[in-house]
Amino acid sequence: MTASLLTLADSRLPAGGHAHSGGVEQAIAAGVVHDPGSLASFLRRRLATSGAVAAGLAAAACAAIGSDDGGPEGPHRRDERRSTQDGDGTWPRCCPEGDSVIAALDAEADARTPSPALRAASRQQGRGLVRVGRRAWPSSAWDALPALPHHPIALGVAAAVAGLGPRDAAQVAAYLSITGPATAAQRLLAMDPLTVAAVTARLAPEIDAVAAAGEGRNGHFCPLSAATDPLLDLLAEVHAARKDRYFAS
Repeated sequence: MTASLLTLADSRLPAGGHAHSGGVEQAIAAGVVHDPGSLASFLRRRLATSGAVAAGLAAAACAAIGSDDGGPEGPHRRDERRSTQDGDGTWPRCCPEGDSVIAALDAEADARTPSPALRAASRQQGRGLVRVGRRAWPSSAWDALPALPHHPIALGVAAAVAGLGPRDAAQVAAYLSITGPATAAQRLLAMDPLTVAAVTARLAPEIDAVAAAGEGRNGHFCPLSAATDPLLDLLAEVHAARKDRYFAS
């Protein structure tokens, strides 16, 4: 199980994440990020907004995948999924059953991503993750996803078919919300890799807190986090209009 978790969180997973900066490229161009301190502030606000949304969505998508999906599911995975259901073993009434849960969660992701540029980036990364995920963890569960799923939804399905639970999915989603931008900032500003690693490592308690909150909502997409950051949305739209950008987002 741990190996699967590490694989999903590994930046070397060929899911296309390396082509996206998570908004940090435009933040650097605007002078918002320029040193380790400002990078830490940027990562913290991204974690608290889009990271929190992604963690909740990934956890809910993971919980929505049943034991009959063809993927590996250990005892702890079944126990975690059972804990997300109502006392009588049914899904909450606000949440439809079966594959429609995934479709509904994808729509929820759309509603929580005001920026068209960010919606496009999320779906591009989701498609990339599905491509590698189908090969790494063959399962019929992938068929529940739309052709271009939002990345957190694809991540939740990937976690489920890899034998992981909702908390794991939330953990990976929260972690990835800062590691991509951190790596991009390191490259764009030629920052000391050790310094950037220290910045991300110091955010570990906040990553855990965001993941715990996201996992606590799994299976109940009605109260999912809807935290947004107008600055990140604006940066994304400005970045998308540029002709000289290095990253897709």
